Amino acid sequence: MSKKVTNQIMLITYADSLGNDLKDLNKVLSEYLEGAVYGLHILPFFPSSADRGFAPVTYKEVSPEFGTWDDIMSLADRYYMMYDYMINHLSAQSEIYKDFLAKKDESKYRDFFIRFKDFWPEGEPTQEQISQLYLRREVPYIEAEFADGTKERLWCTFSPEQIDIDCLHSETAKEYMRENMKFLSTHGASLIRLDALAYASKRRNTNCFFVEPEIWQIMKDCQDALEGTGVEILPEIHENYFIQKKLEEKDVYTYDFQLPMLILNAVYFGRTLYLKDWMKLCPRKQFTTLDTHDGIGVVDVRYLMPDEEVLETKKRVFEANPDITRLNGKVNFSKFDTYQICCSYYDALGSDDNRYLIARAIQFFAPGIPQVYYVGLFAGRNDYELYDKTKQSRDINRHYYSLAEIEEEFKRPVVQKMNRLMKLRNAHPAFNGNFVLMDTDEYTLGLRWEAGEEYAQLTVNFKTFEWEIRYTENGEEKIFQ
Repeated sequence: MSKKVTNQIMLITYADSLGNDLKDLNKVLSEYLEGAVYGLHILPFFPSSADRGFAPVTYKEVSPEFGTWDDIMSLADRYYMMYDYMINHLSAQSEIYKDFLAKKDESKYRDFFIRFKDFWPEGEPTQEQISQLYLRREVPYIEAEFADGTKERLWCTFSPEQIDIDCLHSETAKEYMRENMKFLSTHGASLIRLDALAYASKRRNTNCFFVEPEIWQIMKDCQDALEGTGVEILPEIHENYFIQKKLEEKDVYTYDFQLPMLILNAVYFGRTLYLKDWMKLCPRKQFTTLDTHDGIGVVDVRYLMPDEEVLETKKRVFEANPDITRLNGKVNFSKFDTYQICCSYYDALGSDDNRYLIARAIQFFAPGIPQVYYVGLFAGRNDYELYDKTKQSRDINRHYYSLAEIEEEFKRPVVQKMNRLMKLRNAHPAFNGNFVLMDTDEYTLGLRWEAGEEYAQLTVNFKTFEWEIRYTENGEEKIFQ
């Protein structure tokens, strides 16, 4: 039986980023993070052909270089677990795709993928239809080559190793989803993250992104597959907050991808207006983030600040980190040409320990369950060396930590203080009570949690960067050190 989700911090990590494998991860958690971490999001640990796990070949195996299901279940005995399900696509190296290429219309998977000849009335989209699409690359297809020598275009939103699935219309694809959801629910999952969900809802003459009502049908199919298991879904969608508010109405968990840029804006410009407005508005059933395996979202924060504020905040990140310009190519600071900024959150804050701890304290006091990315756990720096090897821009924030390196990182005062802050957030009863946004001036943020006689309160002055946490312990007020 899976552990229930608790209102305590979740660590996001790859299976091989804290040491070499899952056994090393277990060791790091036991030796350094007892009481600081209660949940684990292990990024895709299945056999995969690309995108560091996000091109799954199968969901029923643990990639052997990471370990086995026994290693996963050992962690699931101690932590509530989140697994990824790539609802939109499947690996080009999967047996399903290979069968389709070999047998074409004789394959039982002939309707599993989205064939352009079936999706578009004329077999191809018009230029007008293409211009409507929410594209992640220049063309949304690959040329599939079948064993009989014929070729055909298949929908492909991301890389050529990630072939889009017709999860709306194909009964074969729906059965595949149900089978895998059930499997993951019996193998330790407390939450299943629906990766790239918004791209899975496709209809002609739309942008093929978060298309309603199709998106709700896909989510319902996933929830129906998990009925009776106690496992919940977490849609992963990077877009403006209107979508989070729609998800909130459906009573599902959401991601707070807005918080990172709002905090950066407050730090850079000393004002709290936009951050406070979001605290009033944000969903309460959510996971908060400052950093993830992707970049710092720019599109997510639009409409919570004036466009010029968003763009100026983006500009400040680049000014603090001039070397990231070569990762992003030429950047226009007068328009929205950046989807996400590839940069560690510590470096986005100018590698300043105090400002970084302020950002984490705000995250931990914000409504929702905090997620801490493993690089952020160590106030990690941009890894230009890894980027130079892979030429993958997101790898700048995907450093591989050896066990020896981890031992040294935990000696840093900023890491030790953050660890204490995480333990306070997890243990204090006030965080299961009521959230109060305190009445303060425009340069000060005050966040307070109350449960009966217990309370925990954060105040931050963005002019002086002085901050304080006061909390109760056995009826006595204490100040966090």
